[in-house]
Amino acid sequence: MPIRLLSPNIVNRIAAGEVIERPAAAVKELVENALDAGARRIEVILVGGGITRIEVIDDGCGIARDELALAIERHATSKLSDETLVRIATLGFRGEALPSIGAAAKLTLISRPKGQDGAYRIVVAGGEVSAVAPASAPEGTRAIVEDLFYATPARRKFLRKPAAEADAAERAVWRLALSAPNVAFRLVSDERVMFDVAAQDEAGRVAALFGRETAGGLLALEAERDGVRLLGLAGPASLSRATTALQSFVVNGRPVQDPLLRMALRLAYRDVIPAGRHPVAALRLEVPPEALDVNVHPAKTELRFADANGVRSLVIGAIGRLLERPVSLAGAPPVYTPLSSQRPVLNLPPRPSMQARGFAEAEFALLTPPEARQFEPVEPLAEHPLGAPVAQILDTYVLAVAADGSLVIVDQHAAHERLTEERLRAEFQAGRVASQPLLLPVVVDFTPIEAARLLAQVDVLQSLGLEIEAFGPGAVLVRAVPAALKEPDAAALLRDLAEEFGESETPVALEAKLDSALARLACHRSIRAGRRLAPAEMTALLREMEATPRAGTCSHGRPTFLKLTRAELETMFGRRGM
Repeated sequence: MPIRLLSPNIVNRIAAGEVIERPAAAVKELVENALDAGARRIEVILVGGGITRIEVIDDGCGIARDELALAIERHATSKLSDETLVRIATLGFRGEALPSIGAAAKLTLISRPKGQDGAYRIVVAGGEVSAVAPASAPEGTRAIVEDLFYATPARRKFLRKPAAEADAAERAVWRLALSAPNVAFRLVSDERVMFDVAAQDEAGRVAALFGRETAGGLLALEAERDGVRLLGLAGPASLSRATTALQSFVVNGRPVQDPLLRMALRLAYRDVIPAGRHPVAALRLEVPPEALDVNVHPAKTELRFADANGVRSLVIGAIGRLLERPVSLAGAPPVYTPLSSQRPVLNLPPRPSMQARGFAEAEFALLTPPEARQFEPVEPLAEHPLGAPVAQILDTYVLAVAADGSLVIVDQHAAHERLTEERLRAEFQAGRVASQPLLLPVVVDFTPIEAARLLAQVDVLQSLGLEIEAFGPGAVLVRAVPAALKEPDAAALLRDLAEEFGESETPVALEAKLDSALARLACHRSIRAGRRLAPAEMTALLREMEATPRAGTCSHGRPTFLKLTRAELETMFGRRGM
């Protein structure tokens, strides 16, 4: 068969498969065009998941009558000031979206620039272009896509059900709305208004699209390194989700799903949330244009950074510092008083003659006359976000009352585990983990493989204050343990550590081993569930939690405390609206 050039129509249909692989991609391209046109309000209407119909209506600068025909030509664009592809300041620039959509569907463009007497339309159906004709429309542009992929049936048969395609298209608009909070967005899918948000600041947009309750728990962050600036909002470790749905990344105003940024976010939270859970974050990066390549993929959702390691370190470091902020129920760092100078938090009533079953005796009476139950703080409880302890239940949970009246429930083992790990981590980073020699060294029996695995990590364990050596086939002798662990069960500790260590010797694996070992050491040192605490111990635990980084979750990522607000308690007891 002789070689021949493909017709422009076939070329456009082939290219459409790269640029417009599903309705969400068409929606994304059209909304990006509206943003590049300077729109202040954008409305997106979907019918049948976008397969049947997509409409994007904007009040941007519009397309002049004489340029409508050129706008649907491949590689025709108004967005590049030169041909270097270095300083790209717009979302679109390739000039592929409109001809690709027109090659695979029926595309109608109706546009009226500011100052033009009337509107004009052009229609492209399966690559066939109609003549430009007068139309009636306000200033701006209205793009209508109908019967997507009717001209490329091979592509259409691989589309998912309309509900799934609608979900993907809605997510695309959601990301774009987060990237441009100064633009009003309205999204309608099959006559249902999915969201309708006015132009607002970034925090307001995140609250509108993440949900106000979720957004209320986010913390602001800002960091800069080598000309790259990171801003945004990220959740504490206690605020995690089962999916990555509440994660947004914007780079130079462009919403992206870049693997490097997703990985950096995951690594930043690796030690503080459980496996299978995902952090909540809305992050915005400002990168010098010459240090960024957005021309990596036709969809423009992945990037190439000139200093990828620097960007990764910036994200991980900034979030790490954010997570190290002490516990605060109000979202702001609390003011702390040294333990030695703290006065009693409560005026305490007399102890009751009866004690409720399952409650440890605390400095608060559960069965007293009403007047005695009105305790008042001697100093502002706002200085102590976790409040004042009032009881211990099931010898496991400490109950406290915060300044705003919220009930705080603390898991004593999980909380102390985090406190111990952070103390050990600080000692390790300072190079001074103290060892406590055992009066009588302990011999622990292992399988030959387990013993070999442990002995291969002698240096790692020694840096953590644990001294071991070989003691015949399949046995290990423990000579010293970290002093911070007081009196641990050396055999149980070593067996647990053997399970933590893998066989890989890569730097990342070594770092993971250290983290795992610190967590395991902390677990063996921590206050156990089932131990009754004295009132002073409860108070000391809460105060140290407030002053310790990452104290909102334990070493395994589980929450160390829960808070029930007055509104939540009233809802639980059916008192809301009474």
